[in-house]
Amino acid sequence: MSKQIVRDDILMRVEKPARYLGGEYNMVVKNTSEMDVRFAMCFPDVYEVGMSHLGIQIIYDYLNRRDDTYCERVYSPWVDMDKEMSENNIELFSLETKTPIKEFDFLGITLQYEMCYTNILQILDLSNIPLLSKDRSEDFPLVIGGGPCAYNAEPIADFFDIFYIGEGEACYYDLIDLYKEHKKKGYNKKKFLEDACQIPGIYVPCFYDIIYNDDNTIKEIKTNNPNAPKKIKKVIANLDEVTYPTKPLVPFIKTVQDRLVLEVQRGCIRECRFCQAGSVYKPLREKSLETLKKTADKMLTSTGYEEISLSSLSTSDYSHLGEFLDYLIDTCNKNYINISLPSLRVDAFSLDVMKKVQDVKKSSITFAPEAGSQRMRNVINKGLTEEDILGGAKQAFQGGWNKIKYYFMLGQPTETIEDIDGIMDLCEKTAELYYETVPKSERHGKCQITASTSFFVPKPFTPFQWARMCTAKEFLDKAKLVNDKLKTLLNKKSIKYNWHESDISVLEGLLARGDRRIGQLLLYIYEKGGIYDAWSEFHNQELWEEAIEELGIDMDFYVHRRRDKDEIFPWDMIDAGVTRDFLWNEWENAINMKVTPNCRMKCSGCGAASYGQGVCFESKS
Repeated sequence: MSKQIVRDDILMRVEKPARYLGGEYNMVVKNTSEMDVRFAMCFPDVYEVGMSHLGIQIIYDYLNRRDDTYCERVYSPWVDMDKEMSENNIELFSLETKTPIKEFDFLGITLQYEMCYTNILQILDLSNIPLLSKDRSEDFPLVIGGGPCAYNAEPIADFFDIFYIGEGEACYYDLIDLYKEHKKKGYNKKKFLEDACQIPGIYVPCFYDIIYNDDNTIKEIKTNNPNAPKKIKKVIANLDEVTYPTKPLVPFIKTVQDRLVLEVQRGCIRECRFCQAGSVYKPLREKSLETLKKTADKMLTSTGYEEISLSSLSTSDYSHLGEFLDYLIDTCNKNYINISLPSLRVDAFSLDVMKKVQDVKKSSITFAPEAGSQRMRNVINKGLTEEDILGGAKQAFQGGWNKIKYYFMLGQPTETIEDIDGIMDLCEKTAELYYETVPKSERHGKCQITASTSFFVPKPFTPFQWARMCTAKEFLDKAKLVNDKLKTLLNKKSIKYNWHESDISVLEGLLARGDRRIGQLLLYIYEKGGIYDAWSEFHNQELWEEAIEELGIDMDFYVHRRRDKDEIFPWDMIDAGVTRDFLWNEWENAINMKVTPNCRMKCSGCGAASYGQGVCFESKS
């Protein structure tokens, strides 16, 4: 294999050359001549974002534990380097060995956020890999996508050979073993794909034809190859049996999440109706306390990080959190290491837990009520009362915090003006609570409440997949109502308000629930120069509007209408482990403001028990 050389003068002209050098601490080094399989793992965003992604670290470690496989990394070149590479005919290369990406066996792309889709085309183009799967011969790597967006990969289906549905540790070795067998026999891409789609969790989009009705809805999803299953079921791993990166990569430059990340559990017991992750990562599976202790010790020894973060969708639901924190505190205090506890629920956020971490380092506390009124929290099944929220805030204030961040979501189904007004009402009550709770002599500065609102995007495999999405104007009108309410508050200097871009949210909705016909839109945008659409400073809304009009894409059809109960979705060839009947029942519960208990309180029969793991089989005694 060849090696791509980037001249020093080019590196001197771009921002942060370390993005392209590799050589980080704990980077895996192997003899490429001894490898049977070369796998390029890609995050389609800038290095600092990609290096912060836990999934990349897990798969990188997992694949490199094989003696016959070398997994290397590649990220989207920043806009300055993209320009230099195009002008100087530099092909995109791996960080480990500087090998051109087109010379690998696999190019694996993680699909975390829809607005990164144009960067996928950038990756392929800079690698001199044909953008469309049908145009690639055996001489090019197999392009495989995985991650949450793979649960509706149809808008990007034409650019990929394979999608992996589920958790990488479950079946990636099977795919690698199959590929080795085919290489020995004489590799033929089509024959390999026919065998690969019989591995659990493997979706080969070219083996599926989509038939449309006259009204543009889907009439039928048909397989065109006898080897392709009608349904591809998500695969999951047993977390105490699979490996975890105890020697994670340590970058030379500051990244978005510049800390150790230790996953304590996967999945969630909550049934938040807007949350795709809560559905597709079911069932909840916890790592044992002993496993976490051993992993934490090895990670702290193998890196020089000053902070460790406990990762999960709802960390406070981990059964042994208190015990594990006691263990970590002893270790981290000795080494002046901070402990970060994201994803904590207000109702489970005990004063005892806060006191455990405050002695190491104190920062703002983040809660996610998601809605300002109790009615809306019942609609979305957040499972929090105002008493829970204010009780958690009070405990935070008593624990020494004076800054609280609240996350809310605007535009959720059935939302009213009263629900929107409730956001600032809750913030005002929280600010007042601080001054009622903390004596003046014990206050550490002024109270600061920050409210941030995102805009609701209906996602596949959630009860809200049938819901309409607001227009950009509707979203902004809602944000204005919140901002106007803020101006009327007497203690407004203690409250700040931020909101997300509405145009980008609507496009996210288009790509989240779109079908294969949306692929032409992405091609149009990229060919006109669009990349880094996840970054507001580079997103070109006028270009997207031009493309939508030019291609005749009906935004009302794709984004702003409510779906019928029996409509065939573009992702209906995928089985995410939750049944359609369960999701529809939850949609009706939302309309009726009926709360569904969490999985530990009562099983709701979502379908995840079919995996035979986790909370579905915990003792209920």
